[in-house]
Amino acid sequence: MDRIFFALGAVMGALGVALGAFGAHGMKARVTPDLLKIWETGAHYHLIHALALLATAYAVQRFPGSLSVAAGWCFLLGITVFSGSLYLLAFTGMRWLGAVTPIGGVLFIAGWVLLAMAALKS
Repeated sequence: MDRIFFALGAVMGALGVALGAFGAHGMKARVTPDLLKIWETGAHYHLIHALALLATAYAVQRFPGSLSVAAGWCFLLGITVFSGSLYLLAFTGMRWLGAVTPIGGVLFIAGWVLLAMAALKS
């Protein structure tokens, strides 16, 4: 799992940079400033949690067990739900997508708590 989470973290990092650049250059003229800010928030959390996946790869090796593995999946799902919903909201303007975003935030929090638990349990 350590290699999987490391590879996923690297891919998510590349994707986060690409989506951040797309927002900064490709969307600037197409969306309102408030929607662009929403996109930027998605990219920001996307990149932070790509790094969290890299840390999880280390944790899976250093603190083996289900807690560190669950943390990695929480981070990956969190990126998908949190950042994905913000990207879609900014791109489409469909405000109801904002109701989905907190689920991704809870997944991020759970991932960090699970990482801490894995370290303390080890």
